[in-house]
Amino acid sequence: MFSRQIGIDLGTANVLVYVKGRGIVLEEPSVVAMSNTENEILAVGRQAQMMLGRTPGTVTVIRPMRDGVIADFLVTEAMLRYFIEKITGSFKILPIDVMICIPAGVTSVEQRAVHDAVKQAGARHAWLIEEPLAAAIGAQLPIHDPNGNMVVDIGGGTTEAAVISLNGIVVSTSVRVGGNRMDEAIATYIKRKYNLMIGDRMAEEVKIQIGSALPREQELTMEVRGRDYVGGLPKTVTVRSSEVREAIAEPLSQIVAAARTVLEQTPPELASDVIDRGIVLTGGGAQLHGIERLLTLETNVPCYVAENPLQCVAIGAGLALERIDVLRRQLPTIDS
Repeated sequence: MFSRQIGIDLGTANVLVYVKGRGIVLEEPSVVAMSNTENEILAVGRQAQMMLGRTPGTVTVIRPMRDGVIADFLVTEAMLRYFIEKITGSFKILPIDVMICIPAGVTSVEQRAVHDAVKQAGARHAWLIEEPLAAAIGAQLPIHDPNGNMVVDIGGGTTEAAVISLNGIVVSTSVRVGGNRMDEAIATYIKRKYNLMIGDRMAEEVKIQIGSALPREQELTMEVRGRDYVGGLPKTVTVRSSEVREAIAEPLSQIVAAARTVLEQTPPELASDVIDRGIVLTGGGAQLHGIERLLTLETNVPCYVAENPLQCVAIGAGLALERIDVLRRQLPTIDS
């Protein structure tokens, strides 16, 4: 019987799905809208994200993933089931093999939760792969060679840094800091400086439009709308890119510290390879303006952003499933 192979990047901010032979077929926010009265799902993904901060008391918008792991099992299962059915359509009766990503260093309980959620959502077989390994495969790094390849995956909830050789992770670290923490830092800064309360989506928009890791050649500004913290009325302020850079300095320092920690723990032979090959940045956070230059300055190792950084982990998960015989020994195991 024909078996379709699917790779899933189950992220804190977004879910991406790779299907063998078709590439990335789904890229939607990890958001679910639920009815409080009937306890049923009203919207998933992009439709649910549009409701963030705009719902009546009878509707709650939930992010079932937090810091890269499942915070609400039942909602995550329902979200996965929705996305899988959206992809498979009328072919639901055929078996599906799924490779799904988890942050490096998560507990066995967290691994089991992800595995069970995928199985409950309809997968015949479910394998887990650590995000740095999937990111390296998706970025087309030669991980099968006996050489060191370093990847830093900056996601919505976590940042993973790892050195990979011979199809396995040699040294890695994971910090629960990512794009979402930057958004929170921006919202907190604007509230403190301007007495303006803004939502998650506005904070993210500020980060995307004028955020940067290092000073820009030209100062940018952006009008930010929200609610006055003192008076309670709508208010608009103009925020400068230098202020956003100041706001996200702390989360960025933790990301840099994670990369430095991995480099300090890397065996000398592999460290020399990393210096020659450089560090590859993946994940949505890698799209922040100037972040590769910041890491280069702080680590003295050349850094560059992978092609399609947001999609690397999902693509890598799908490709890993095609190489399951080679990679099986390197993947986390779940006892039956």
